[in-house]
Amino acid sequence: MSSQAAALGGSMAHARSGVRWKIFLLMLFLIAINYIDRASLSVAMPIIAKEFNLDPAVQGLILSSFFWTYALMQVPGGLLADRYKPRIVIAAATIGWGFFQAIAAGATSWVVLLLTRLGLGASEAPIYPAGGKLNAIWMTRSERARGATLLDGGAPLGAALGAIVITWLIAVFDSWRIAFVVAGIGTMVCGLWAWRYIRNTPREHPSVNEAEAQYIEESHALEDAESPAGSGKWTAYFRHRSVWCMCFGWMFFNTVFYGLLTWMPNYLFKVHGFDIKTLGGATFLIFFAGFVGELAGGWIGDSWQARGGSPNLVFRTLFGIAAALATVSIFSVAYVKDPVVVVALLSTTLFFLRWCGMYWAIPSILAGRERAGFLGGCMNLGGNIAGITVPLIVGFIVQITGSYFLALMFFAAAGVALFACSTAIDYSRKLAV
Repeated sequence: MSSQAAALGGSMAHARSGVRWKIFLLMLFLIAINYIDRASLSVAMPIIAKEFNLDPAVQGLILSSFFWTYALMQVPGGLLADRYKPRIVIAAATIGWGFFQAIAAGATSWVVLLLTRLGLGASEAPIYPAGGKLNAIWMTRSERARGATLLDGGAPLGAALGAIVITWLIAVFDSWRIAFVVAGIGTMVCGLWAWRYIRNTPREHPSVNEAEAQYIEESHALEDAESPAGSGKWTAYFRHRSVWCMCFGWMFFNTVFYGLLTWMPNYLFKVHGFDIKTLGGATFLIFFAGFVGELAGGWIGDSWQARGGSPNLVFRTLFGIAAALATVSIFSVAYVKDPVVVVALLSTTLFFLRWCGMYWAIPSILAGRERAGFLGGCMNLGGNIAGITVPLIVGFIVQITGSYFLALMFFAAAGVALFACSTAIDYSRKLAV
């Protein structure tokens, strides 16, 4: 199959347009904006906690609240992307979450702030399943690892930029509220941009030439010819081990990532004495390392497959390396006192952990183009169960023990579980469903 794809690609490489890559660069940008808005509360939490007099448990409750509605809306968001196609879902979601980000600035108590986070979570929920659907529609099999990491690479990039952008806005305006308004309005403008540029299929896009459209269609035809027949019932997916391992693997990945996203600023602030400016710079370095690692992982994955590596060999090896090295790094953080070494270890953790952004290629591998949105929603539901529980768990651990040591051990255990799940998935073929 890899030789057929290479021959197909080589014959048209010089003539075809590259709109699919521009769409995924736009998705990278949108997900980055998503995470700037999402991470803004974590960055501003030391100031907000002081203003509202919040203890660690209440802070964890507020940080967790986003994920309640975000997780709840994952499967409905995936079904919407399958039924109404990705374009309208992505644009509406982006405009919606920008609105809730902006109105959070008017919060008069922590309860009102929590309610705006619930709205933010519900409106952001469809963006990833719809992006996974775009990956299935626009990318060929030999390009989906890069498509997945471009899509998901916005997470660490947005977390990195969020630290810089939000701390800069807070410093300039001396107000976290104005920072939230600016971020929200900018997001709504980006939603209009998404509607203007994204299309549901290559043939609908005015900038796609015949060579690119034919390249994608012929690659999909070869892929469809190898796909097994199935019963057509969505419940049948849950008879397969790979689906459960995909959902649990993504949950354990997010246990580490969301744990760092929501609590790392406070950890660096309280344990290592970082002030707001140093905190912004350190957070940028750590999450930008994750962004670089994610793009590197996608490039390695596609390149290895293009040279003939089987999907099982490629994905199991890369996910196994990522989980193992991330686990060792986060475990080591608990025993290090030097702030510079801590930042280096956390950067290493994120660099390798974000290779697992290639998980967003799995829904199209297991479900094909028609149901990639649904299976992506199921996967992200599993992932965001971690988003709901981890901020609460870490908050209670810190409040009860007065230390982050057990929280770091909790993250290391999740890394071990990620290794087990990722190496148990069969990446070789579409499921007979």
